[in-house]
Amino acid sequence: MASVRQYSARAWLLGLGLALIATVPLQAQELNCNVSVNYQQLQGSQYEYLRELEDQIRRYLNERRWTNDSFEEIERIDCTVQIFFESAVTLTRFRARLVLATRRPIYGTTQYTTVLQLSDPNWEFEYPQGTPLIFNPEQFHPLTSVLDFYAFIMLGYDYDTFSELGGTPFFEQARRIAELAQAAGASGWNQIGDDRSRVALITQLLDPRYRAIRQAYFRYHFEGLDHFVQDPEAARAVVLDVLRALEALHQEVARPYVMDLFFMAKYQELTAIFEGSRLAQEAFALLSELDPSHLSAYNRMVQ
Repeated sequence: MASVRQYSARAWLLGLGLALIATVPLQAQELNCNVSVNYQQLQGSQYEYLRELEDQIRRYLNERRWTNDSFEEIERIDCTVQIFFESAVTLTRFRARLVLATRRPIYGTTQYTTVLQLSDPNWEFEYPQGTPLIFNPEQFHPLTSVLDFYAFIMLGYDYDTFSELGGTPFFEQARRIAELAQAAGASGWNQIGDDRSRVALITQLLDPRYRAIRQAYFRYHFEGLDHFVQDPEAARAVVLDVLRALEALHQEVARPYVMDLFFMAKYQELTAIFEGSRLAQEAFALLSELDPSHLSAYNRMVQ
């Protein structure tokens, strides 16, 4: 049985007239990730074998069924995963940075909106040449468990944009991976002293105190952006209401990592939504308080 996400995506396809494509196979995998691996920081030709990891990770993410829902090829979640090798601990053990982003279509348009983008600088793993990547959710592995964790994070964020709190089952699976990692004493999974760690991310996503942020993803996308072509003023009003809800949360709790991620993905889009509109002044006042790091972008709304 298809989820709310699939029904919504199919509605978008019908709106674009793409539902008549009869050659698209059913039951496709969920992720459509473009993967790149950069090992230029590593000195020496002995590391050239790492180029094989690019295809390994691409197939690992894209050829696996991560959910029980039915996806059509055109419904797959567009994502990018970049891996930058920063140092070699040994000939086969490395420290790397992972950068990822996901996007989803905007109903009634040919445009996409960024849902999530983040950078994880604390990835350490071993990869001897030719090692296969094996999915085993019950056992922690420094390489594949990080890939699994972020696969479920990407799924959770995407589902949250199509139904309120719809990503919870996938965030729960990500939390299980984090628990296995902590039990193994793995590097990069610190719970204390790093408010931007993987553990901090999944803890906040499932913390009821920050539920308003996840609800914001649904309202912003499903009730706001997806109706922008049909009724721009009503869509702007929804997005402004989302900002008011985030302001209320901002006044109650310390600024969480998940709120930073929302504005990192949305600050340019928010500027475009309100620029030149009658709601620009109020939106600017809210955004100046909520996201001062992108104030230079928001200034364009009121100039």
